[in-house]
Amino acid sequence: MKSSRTLTSYKMKHTSCLLIFISLLQLMTPGSSQCSLDSVVNKRIQEALKEYKPSIPTKTFSCVSITSSGRLSSCPAGMVVTGCACGNACGSWDVRGTTTCHCQCSKIGWTTARCCHLA
Repeated sequence: MKSSRTLTSYKMKHTSCLLIFISLLQLMTPGSSQCSLDSVVNKRIQEALKEYKPSIPTKTFSCVSITSSGRLSSCPAGMVVTGCACGNACGSWDVRGTTTCHCQCSKIGWTTARCCHLA
C-alpha cells in the first residue's frame, strides 16, 4: 500500500513539473513576447527616421511624350529620351545621343519620344 501512494505522489510531482516546464517553453517561443528584439529595433529605426531631416531638396520626375511625323522625334532642351514608339507596327528603334528617337523601319508614319527630366 505504501509503495502505491509513493508512486502516485511521484507521478503527480512529475506531471506538475512537466506542465510547468511546458508553460515556460511556451513563454520562450519567438514572437510570443510583446517586447521582442525585432520590435525594439523597429521602434528605434522609426524614432531615428522621425528626427531625420534631409538636407537635399526633394526632386520630382516629370515626363512628356513628343510625337513627330517621320522617323525622328526629339526631346525639348533639358530632357532625355526614356523610350520610343514607332508607327506602322515598327518595333525597331534606337536613341541618338540622349535626346532623339529614330525609327528604323522603311515605312514610318510617326515617331514618339518619351522625354523625362528631374525638376
